[in-house]
Amino acid sequence: MPEDAFSTAAPKNWAGTYAYRAATRAHPRDLDEVVQLVRSGGGRIHALGTRHSFTDLPDTEGTLIDLSALRGDVVIDAASRTAVVPAGTRYGVLALKLEAEGWALHNMGSLPHIGVAGATATGTHGSGNGNGVLSTAVRALRYVGADGEVHDTRRGDADFAALVVGLGAFGLVTEVTLDLEPSYRMRQDVYTGVTWEAALADLDALTSAAYSVSVFTKWEGDEVGYVWTKTRLDTDHDGVPATLLDGALAAKDDSPLASDDNVTELGGVPGPWMLRLPHFRLDREPSFGAEIQTEYFVDRADAPAALRAVRELAPQIRPHLVVSELRTAARDQLWLSGAYERDFLAIHFTWLDRPEEVSRVIPHIEAALAPFAARPHWGKVHAFNAERMAAVHPRLADARAVFERLDPAGRFVNAHLERVGVREPR
Repeated sequence: MPEDAFSTAAPKNWAGTYAYRAATRAHPRDLDEVVQLVRSGGGRIHALGTRHSFTDLPDTEGTLIDLSALRGDVVIDAASRTAVVPAGTRYGVLALKLEAEGWALHNMGSLPHIGVAGATATGTHGSGNGNGVLSTAVRALRYVGADGEVHDTRRGDADFAALVVGLGAFGLVTEVTLDLEPSYRMRQDVYTGVTWEAALADLDALTSAAYSVSVFTKWEGDEVGYVWTKTRLDTDHDGVPATLLDGALAAKDDSPLASDDNVTELGGVPGPWMLRLPHFRLDREPSFGAEIQTEYFVDRADAPAALRAVRELAPQIRPHLVVSELRTAARDQLWLSGAYERDFLAIHFTWLDRPEEVSRVIPHIEAALAPFAARPHWGKVHAFNAERMAAVHPRLADARAVFERLDPAGRFVNAHLERVGVREPR
């Protein structure tokens, strides 16, 4: 199977802001080759997907197993309303296949370019007060464990709640089985003029204004910025309200992102779910380019107070910020999910590629959010250590015990997992 040594120009994540340090990388093309790799030696290994993490979470001092080539056929079972998806499949590619067969997912992330296995393993979430994170659609996992054997775990199994948001800490996931629902239509609209005063007085009215809502802000002035709503349609003639709190619907030609050719269509134009739920188009470069991302999850009940605390830091945040995004998700029972046992508001920061400056701002944000037990996104830049992570993730020790039992020799351990307490130090 293909294997190579990393050159001095080390491969980087998709944004170009993290360089992988692994000595070697392998590219298995099927399950048998994954098994062979695990059985072939005793060194440390770790899975690498579509490179959408911003830290050393998917890195290793040993061999990176690049699973992006595992892109076989998606198998749809209409009777069980599920799809078996090879680990390397990107959400946008999967969505096209599902739509062609009349099926859909309950939600998608902002980028359709992300891989199914990596996104679900890190708790990537999309948005919507009533929508679980993407990981909640996982019905089953197939993985190659530290013993070199193929294992299956399904919803209801004893370890399932630990393994779904598993961070690559226990094995190499090769297939994910996802829940499906019938295809549906959507429209996207942008509201402007909503003030912070109105938003913080009734934040739930804002975040429940559509099936999925995103607020884009730069923490400046009296207005929040742009409220981007994604509405599920019964018919293509369904309308949306002309006002939202004290804001108003933007005309199609005045939509703030209308000139960006990499975003999905705005202006209330009806379309299929997979061309409206993501923010960005699969056939274009995503997001802003060279960037760093940070994100924290707070209980939705604490969201107004948490946002007030972040607003106090606006002078420190703005010089290094591209944009922030506020989104929501419904609570779940997945042990390492950001939404474990609480509905959350996600407070996201897309930073300019200024690592030193960003590293100085992050501790201030985390201190401001500490009273609200904010949980960091696993795949984005933060300053949490093991002690702080355990304080906000009540099942962290239980998940770690599962990972240690499944991988007692620590083949899937890396420096990041040790640092945040997901695996025992070695």
